[in-house]
Amino acid sequence: MTTFNLTDTTASKISSTLTQLRHQMGAPAVGMVLTLVVVCDEAGQYDAVRAATEAAREHPSRVLTVIKRDPNEPDRLDAEVRMGESSPGEVVLLRLYGRLTEHADSVISPLLLTDTPVVAWWPGDAPPAPSQDAVGRLATRRITDARAAADSLAAIAGRHQGYLPGDTDLAWTRLTAWRSLLASAFDRPPGRVLSGAVYGAAGNPSVPLLAAWLSVRLNASVEVAESVGPGLTEVRLTLAEGGELAISRTDARLATLSRPGQPNRRVALARRPTSELLAEELRRLDSDDVYGSAIQWLAKSPAS
Repeated sequence: MTTFNLTDTTASKISSTLTQLRHQMGAPAVGMVLTLVVVCDEAGQYDAVRAATEAAREHPSRVLTVIKRDPNEPDRLDAEVRMGESSPGEVVLLRLYGRLTEHADSVISPLLLTDTPVVAWWPGDAPPAPSQDAVGRLATRRITDARAAADSLAAIAGRHQGYLPGDTDLAWTRLTAWRSLLASAFDRPPGRVLSGAVYGAAGNPSVPLLAAWLSVRLNASVEVAESVGPGLTEVRLTLAEGGELAISRTDARLATLSRPGQPNRRVALARRPTSELLAEELRRLDSDDVYGSAIQWLAKSPAS
């Protein structure tokens, strides 16, 4: 991998450096399918860039990592450009100082790939309304992660504020396998659901989000209950015809599916790394209306 450092630079010089490195390495930009803008702090940049780079193996991208440094220092832009076989696409770390910390959009705009989608990802603290953020307005998809917030439950409950199609949260992405398994359990309808509960570790934002989704889909009251974890551990649905439909996971890898009148079944239900969650979100660049309905329900829920 080739790394090129630019100190006290400009977006124009960064763009020229990218072009120069591409010519040297024979890596044309036409192979990249999107621009991924990662907004994080210095402490979180290593993990964020690693996850973005791994996701880029499936979705070759120009990854622009915005790192806001000291706003009290003189205005300055430092950049680190990475390109090579071990880094699919292009990775640019942008360190902003002074007033530039408040104008990240003006720095990244000239670096966006033309005629390709723009995805913004906040792996740590995210703006209250991503669609109204200066960087968020440049993106067609905006990815947050309520689990990284100081108050995860408040963060996911507030995602409806300023929501626009294209918004999503990794707390929702973590539920994909759970939602698929629950949907498959209803291939042979077990009957009407009267009520239910979702169990998980305290403060896990995926727990109330799954309860909200089930409440919407089943038109039933699904509550939240606490367990020792890790993560989301169990869903129990009380059926009108008697008995329960339940999914129970205790080791973060395998779960047991139980339905009335049928033998228990062991199924794979592993917790996934951030890179896999991000790659999943990059596969779909349209709006996720199901997520939108879930956070709207969650906002109206008395528990939120």
